Amino acid sequence: MKVPLIDLQAQFVSIRDQVREAVDRVFETQMFVMGPEVAALEAEVAGYCQTTEAIGCASGSDALLLAFMALNVGPGDEVITTPFSFFATASAIARLGARPVFVDIDPLTYNLNVNQIPAAISSRTRVVLPVHLYGQCADMDQLLELCKSKSLTLIEDAAQAIGAEDRGRRAGSMGLAGCFSFYPTKNLGAAGDAGIITTSDSDFATRVRRLRVHGGLTEYQHVEVGINSRIDAIQAVVLRAKLPHLDGWSNARAQKAEVYSHLLEGAKLNFRVDPPFIKSGTRHIFHQYVIRVPDHRDALMEHLKTRDVATKVYYPIPLHLQECFKYLGYKEGDLPEAEKAARETFALPLFPELTAEQQEYVVNAIKDFRP
Repeated sequence: MKVPLIDLQAQFVSIRDQVREAVDRVFETQMFVMGPEVAALEAEVAGYCQTTEAIGCASGSDALLLAFMALNVGPGDEVITTPFSFFATASAIARLGARPVFVDIDPLTYNLNVNQIPAAISSRTRVVLPVHLYGQCADMDQLLELCKSKSLTLIEDAAQAIGAEDRGRRAGSMGLAGCFSFYPTKNLGAAGDAGIITTSDSDFATRVRRLRVHGGLTEYQHVEVGINSRIDAIQAVVLRAKLPHLDGWSNARAQKAEVYSHLLEGAKLNFRVDPPFIKSGTRHIFHQYVIRVPDHRDALMEHLKTRDVATKVYYPIPLHLQECFKYLGYKEGDLPEAEKAARETFALPLFPELTAEQQEYVVNAIKDFRP
């Protein structure tokens, strides 16, 4: 049996007619850039995320960049964030000349360790950027209280977490803004790159809207220098066709994650495997099902490869140890929990159409591993 990490074709089969009809609608109008379909998607995503505004853009990476641009983050500023995330989390900060300041992670959730943030705050700190990793919200109550007490802005990197909740509050609704990715493999994926920013601050939303179209009030009247980062109408209609299915898909992921954890617990393995930790009072949407294997991680992954079970490490090199960030002065050992997670964790196949037989096959393959 072959078990892929994700199967987008299986998802497409179930919605083929809706997606094709939506794409045809765009071709019939020939309105490919912005327009009513994009405005409709923005309104629907804002409603879904419990915010008043949403601004579509070209990617999740640009969503982060635009949010920082709208805050005038630049040289001399510092942004506190996690080293255990996709590269875009830190690159958006560095591209504007600001300095990423990395704080270690919680070893259970892999999210930013809020207790370590106060020691990292300086007079130059402007923003705190938590990442809702793998589909589980960071500790938002503590973060919000800390940012309020220190007069810092909180931006949520919610690229992996659309629909995730913390005590009933949706990801992207708790800070000033939430930045989302619609990369095809996300829980809500486009047919290419796309992203969106959510907020309930109308002034912030107005500036982001201006910045995404070269800083223009109109096509040829520019009040500042922005970028070209619009979401295409084709991406908007694909996402609109998928959005009504999102909760069902995310619930299916969570149910299959529960099955994995139950199967792993019952497997009586002779080596340690830690399933994902789920905080109480949260909705984890399981963008990834990530396990921790303190010993023999790489050997187990190689064994699973021989059984045609796909796996992937998210993320093998923490951001503070990336070559391009050497100038920040971090060294190995500075952020031990992030470094340990990079050595010990990997993702098992997880997608809404994953079958019970496939899950049993995966866990049996793990059970057959001999360290």
